[in-house]
Amino acid sequence: VGQIALAGAWSDALGKDGLKSGQILLTLGDTEERRRYLNARATISTLLKMKAVPVINENDTVATSEIRYGDNDRLAARVATMMGADLLVLLSDIDGLYTAPPARDPQARFIPVVDRITPDIEAMAGAAASELSRGGMRTKLDAGKIATAAGTAMIITSGTRLSPLLAIERGERATFFRPSPNPVKGYKTWIAGQLEPAGRLTVDAGAIGALLSGKSLLPAGVKLVSGNFARGDTVAILSPEGREIARGLVAYDAADAVRIAGLKTTEIETVLGYEARSAMIHRDDLVVSHAGGEQVVGDQVT
Repeated sequence: VGQIALAGAWSDALGKDGLKSGQILLTLGDTEERRRYLNARATISTLLKMKAVPVINENDTVATSEIRYGDNDRLAARVATMMGADLLVLLSDIDGLYTAPPARDPQARFIPVVDRITPDIEAMAGAAASELSRGGMRTKLDAGKIATAAGTAMIITSGTRLSPLLAIERGERATFFRPSPNPVKGYKTWIAGQLEPAGRLTVDAGAIGALLSGKSLLPAGVKLVSGNFARGDTVAILSPEGREIARGLVAYDAADAVRIAGLKTTEIETVLGYEARSAMIHRDDLVVSHAGGEQVVGDQVT
């Protein structure tokens, strides 16, 4: 039972085509903590060099309800971006993205191409519809945001038909998510793909403009600090409306961040009692999300 049976099934199936397999069990912490992330990437690279197919799953034995993926969609996206993959294919019980859950709305329209994933696109997902998965379309779109931001294209299609990957080649129904034309790479891929920010910083319009122009986040632009985070943790940066616009590694712990939020750079040392960094998050440790919205025009999202 369990992983032994699963690994044996994969080994038998791949062996029929002369392929070797190697199983890897990951936890959320293995991809969120930088050193473990690099170790996992090196292990997968070694398997690929050996011409072995990595069979990857979440390590449910040690994962906790608070610190886990809980679905293979986001885990797959993290692994795909970790390895710099060109394409991520998610197989589902539905053949792609619709304007609404088709099981509930007979007027739902199929969307073959998505240029960017915005709140309007996320609203199309509805709630998880599959009883076979802890995921659903929402987690697939979460996976799409991780993948496309790093330059990895994504396809969602049905896994219930025979030879689903060949079906994609034949042009059968599937939704294609275009990768970002300006993908984040390397170190920033790891930052952007983190699933569980330790805290949140709500910023004003001036700070948003500075971030979009490639500048660091200064304390003066921070209006609200939420969460219990340490220096170096990943935090999400939110607009006044609560929309995530960036992520980054914060230079202060939560207590000090609260004390200096809204202050000018020249006031920080007086308040904290020591000479500190001028930026709450330096631009080298920051990744800005895609801005703007999308509208559905005909059958394509633009």
